[in-house]
Amino acid sequence: MKRRKAREYVLQFLFQSDFRDKNHRKNNLKQFWADKEKDPEVTKFASDIIEGTLSTLDEIDSVIKKAAEHWVLQRMAAVDRNILRFAVYELLYRKDIPPAVTINEAIEIAKKYSTSESASFINGILDKIARNIKKKQKAS
Repeated sequence: MKRRKAREYVLQFLFQSDFRDKNHRKNNLKQFWADKEKDPEVTKFASDIIEGTLSTLDEIDSVIKKAAEHWVLQRMAAVDRNILRFAVYELLYRKDIPPAVTINEAIEIAKKYSTSESASFINGILDKIARNIKKKQKAS
């Protein structure tokens, strides 16, 4: 459950980041943690995911756009868009986390924080992305 809590913090930060000045993300992250849980495991895992997601955001957004046919990224619900972002980061870069775990966690967080349709929307996109990643790995 610690990683679930960490991912919920990731969602909160990324959501806020969508509406804040992108040039001050480091300060924003420091401020974000100022009033949050002080469990070092939660903070470390969440911070790693946040920093990784933000540092590869253009690539992540490109992957989401390709998988989400007929959807414009900026027109997606902000919660859904940011759940997709951190989950895609995990799928692409966190080989220590099984894809099924990443997808399941994203779905559960969507059920808690978004609309009733969001879980299946997110599941469909992440499943497609995970299959594409697996195909590319087999090909190389």
